[in-house]
Amino acid sequence: MAKNDGVSRRDLVSLGVGAAAATMLGASRELSARPSGRSRVVLVRHPEAVDGDGRPVPAVFRRMLDDGMSALLDVDAPGAAWSMLFGPDDVVGVKTNVWGRLRTPPELEEAIVAHLLAAGVDRDDVAVDDRGVRANPVFQRASAFVNVRPMRTHHWSGLGTCLKNMIMFVPRPAEYHGDACATLGAIWHLPELEGKVRLNILVMLTPQFHSVGPHSFSDEFVWPYGGLILGLEPAAVDAVGARIIEARRREYFGEDRPLQPPAHHIRVADERYGLGAADPDRIDLVRLGWMENALI
Repeated sequence: MAKNDGVSRRDLVSLGVGAAAATMLGASRELSARPSGRSRVVLVRHPEAVDGDGRPVPAVFRRMLDDGMSALLDVDAPGAAWSMLFGPDDVVGVKTNVWGRLRTPPELEEAIVAHLLAAGVDRDDVAVDDRGVRANPVFQRASAFVNVRPMRTHHWSGLGTCLKNMIMFVPRPAEYHGDACATLGAIWHLPELEGKVRLNILVMLTPQFHSVGPHSFSDEFVWPYGGLILGLEPAAVDAVGARIIEARRREYFGEDRPLQPPAHHIRVADERYGLGAADPDRIDLVRLGWMENALI
């Protein structure tokens, strides 16, 4: 990559983040001879991340973000982790999700921006956007992206995932809706995105585990899970989130209730597009904090 030259693909693979992540980060040295194909994912939870009214608590999830970043890159301080991924020469787009019923918390967006600035990124070189990414001048010249969104069930893709969050980079998103959005991984190989998404954060504070029809939402089908899932590779992050949603559906309905449509775009993103491990046996899951009823 053009900056952060002290962090190589070899360094990242040694952390267990996987060859795909090292490649997406664009570091220059050759990969270690150690077998790759594994992905590192961090699940961090806190019992007070959501208040009694079901609202996320910013002071708590900011600490969760710090702890998760330190664990993801195996460093003592969150600032060091952010500086491994972003630096003063970067232009960074924070791809959020503003769907009205379950959006990325603005305070989480603010925390991400603060960490980017602390890593040396100029304020004029950071922007947060969702539906306007194709016209946003910062996104148009971005060298790097942070991808952050809440997990929810989805009418077209089975689940609204980190992989799905990048669909706003294409002019006609409906073209990717066929076969339950199986080809979403192709978007990540477009020139404006390939190798640039350096961090994926799946917001599991109050995820939605069931819906019926387009844009469906009911308070009955969200719950205070109080979690964040972090990783460098989107398929691995989404695979962990999907397992939690599937477990919650079994718990709530008292039986296996497969997602309709199936969220097979996660597996396809691994097998066809090389965007991280979707197989649980190839994911090194780091668990932090409160693990009561973690469902995984």
